[in-house]
Amino acid sequence: MSLFGHRAVVAALLSSVACVSPALAQTAPAERTPPSEPVVDGGDIVVTATKRSETLQSVPIAVQALPTKALDQLNITNFAQYAKQLPSVSFQPAANAGGNPGQIVIYQRGIAAGGEGNHSGSLPAVGVYLDEQPVTTVGGNLDVHIYDVARIESLSGPQGTLFGASSEAGTVRIITNKPDLSHFYGRADVEGNHVSKGGFGGKAEGMLNIPLADNIALRVVGFYQRDAGYIDNVAGTRRFCGGTNFDAAGNCVKDGITVNNASFVKKDYNDTEIAGGRAALKIDLDSNWTVTPTVMYQDTRSHGAYGYDPKVGDLKLQHFLPEYRRDRYVQAALTIEGKVGNWDLTYAGAYLDRKAAQSSDYTDYAEAYDNLYSSVGGLAGYFYYKDNAGRQIAPLQNVVATDHFKKLSQELRVASPASDRFRIVAGAFYQRQSNDINQDYRVAGLATALSVNGSPGTLWLTQQHRVDKDYAMFGEASFDITPTLTATAGARAFIYDNSLIGFFGFGRNPSGNYSDTPYNGAGSSRTGVAGCFTTNGTRLREAVAAGASTTLAPAAVAGSPCTNLGNFVGGLGVQPVKASGQGVTYRANLSWKPVRGVLLYGTVSRGFRPGGINRRADVAPYAADYLTNYEFGAKTTLLGGRAHINGAIYQEDWAKFQFSYLGANSFTEIHNGPNARVRGIELNGNLNLGGLTLSASGAYNDAKTRQNLCLIDDPTYRCTDTGNGNIVSAPAGTRLPITPRFKGSASARYSVPVGSFKAYGQGVVSHQSSAASDIRTATKYPTGDVYNPAAVLGRLAAFTSADFALGAEFNRFSIELFLQNAFDTRGQIARFQECGSCGQRPYIIPIVPQTVGVRLHSEF
Repeated sequence: MSLFGHRAVVAALLSSVACVSPALAQTAPAERTPPSEPVVDGGDIVVTATKRSETLQSVPIAVQALPTKALDQLNITNFAQYAKQLPSVSFQPAANAGGNPGQIVIYQRGIAAGGEGNHSGSLPAVGVYLDEQPVTTVGGNLDVHIYDVARIESLSGPQGTLFGASSEAGTVRIITNKPDLSHFYGRADVEGNHVSKGGFGGKAEGMLNIPLADNIALRVVGFYQRDAGYIDNVAGTRRFCGGTNFDAAGNCVKDGITVNNASFVKKDYNDTEIAGGRAALKIDLDSNWTVTPTVMYQDTRSHGAYGYDPKVGDLKLQHFLPEYRRDRYVQAALTIEGKVGNWDLTYAGAYLDRKAAQSSDYTDYAEAYDNLYSSVGGLAGYFYYKDNAGRQIAPLQNVVATDHFKKLSQELRVASPASDRFRIVAGAFYQRQSNDINQDYRVAGLATALSVNGSPGTLWLTQQHRVDKDYAMFGEASFDITPTLTATAGARAFIYDNSLIGFFGFGRNPSGNYSDTPYNGAGSSRTGVAGCFTTNGTRLREAVAAGASTTLAPAAVAGSPCTNLGNFVGGLGVQPVKASGQGVTYRANLSWKPVRGVLLYGTVSRGFRPGGINRRADVAPYAADYLTNYEFGAKTTLLGGRAHINGAIYQEDWAKFQFSYLGANSFTEIHNGPNARVRGIELNGNLNLGGLTLSASGAYNDAKTRQNLCLIDDPTYRCTDTGNGNIVSAPAGTRLPITPRFKGSASARYSVPVGSFKAYGQGVVSHQSSAASDIRTATKYPTGDVYNPAAVLGRLAAFTSADFALGAEFNRFSIELFLQNAFDTRGQIARFQECGSCGQRPYIIPIVPQTVGVRLHSEF
């Protein structure tokens, strides 16, 4: 569907809101206020963090919740905005993602090694759920548009018992508002805004809740949002060695090829459009059984790049090739809830289909390697970037990539009555997720004989099929030792089974039985088609050397020339490379309510992340890593429910953590590093004084390695050099990257009646301290020279930002003027470089610059 089509769908929904409301709203009582989030006496939010409905203040684990009211007041629509309010949550773009929406890797409590998010890499350590269904993906979280959402729950620490493999460090849950059988109502919101140093944006959103019968209700949501760009692609040139002229020092003179970006120069380069909708149908089969099918569709189209090059200027860069991303998904889900006797039974199943297409500029790679090999004539002298006529061509690379991600998840669980002194939750879980991966590194005009076989103009091709399966059985039991003392224990037995098959690498010149040189544009004799299996199971390079048959086995993945990632099995052909394992995670908890309004608890819990496969045969598979958490927390309710103060202190031990980085030839490798330890504290509180409400939250995390991280795996962590050039890549005691030591936010909102309406003012201040962008303090260029990646990439600077809003609320209408990032702080979300050796141009992904706008809201 075209973007015009999406706009038309949203316009039709919003028009129906405007047209239908006069006819149907009259049936609703005039004094009715649509429900926002479930509350109980004292205003405590009801959460389902333990897969039971409990008040936030009575759940003996660390949970922070943002209910509908807070989400609306803070004008939150995406992940980056709500993550700012969750002090234990940090994030960075997925590997090589460049900060595009929907490609974010989430961390909690400092459990971060950096470099995650590669399509063939580690699974996430933090799970993301939409209602009952996991929507975690290896290439970045599903950035669900936040509208008509009941609450967002952030569960800190290992949630491996109830939420499984990708909840090693925590879980983020997005809980949508469900259809309401009581009456018809709806809401509509529109916004216009302008970004400083950028363009204009806005959004239109609407919701209808429609009872169709006494036992059936439909709830539909539609939205369209345009985020203005604020990064400029400015005019520039790049000059490359010609391969023949050298100066007195022996370095090449860059008089070979000069390129410019005139056709891509654009102001406000990085705009984004998001359109989609959600529909849920609630059917009460009887007084005990309810069926709720839901479907959500979202289409995100972004253009340009979201990081700027400080060498070029503030919010500026110079890129030379097309850059865009389209990320669309549809998820269909079914939840069945009922009772068997007095036990609750829940089935939750979902199918997610996500397609992403992306084009990225990779000019920095050519620039970096032209410099690295300047003593031999740069890329022109070291590689073979020529056309079919043998003429030298520009070495620029354009990466065109697609991912087709599918996920099927099913969970069946039972829960005994919550009022019983001894109660349990138990169930079974199955998940299968797959990804069809394509990455095409194109060099315009590259000779056919130098390209990947069957793909003229492609220097490097990745064409793979990945499957990750999870099986689990879980159970958790609680026993009230006394009316104020409760013990809980649970475990999850799991099996994971991951596989990967396909092709990656360069082509192989087919002339003369694959023996003619140059073999490909990089002159590589080993990577790519050279490593493909022949029909008798021999790798092509060995077959060529032995003078044996060079007939290639059929490609296992469509679109690839052959298969070099797999295992050859006689009689079966090439089969996927597999990684599997099994184990048990656990949680034990003791909670005590010494007096009314005070809950104390202690927890020991363990989470895990599955192991997996490295694509290169000379890099061993990586094993599962485990996180063990020791935590003591307190929750207090004061002043008759008008104030809450919650906190936790903890230590987390991360055993042999999975560590991803761009290795030789900018090729992602995943290894098991040393152990790490995190010590931290979380605090959050709120105070309601009637017209004035105050809230604050913060987290401090001291996250360090406990042994040396070696450039080459060494089980002793001594990084012993046995002739392989091993060095200490990060010494013991190095702080883990990405997560700041301190992150916090505070807000104040004051409202006062003025005649027939209520006026309000709001201020929000957020702060985070500095953090390293990379864990490594030493590694090597392809030339063998040692450098410091953390220093080259630079630290994420500390920053403070502030948001303000003024508004008026009428009976069914409100208007708000807002100023976000009021002082135009250039806060740094992340730093990245385009390749492992591209330290000459580190990019900074900033928070959105100062934004001023107006927001209108109506309900009926």
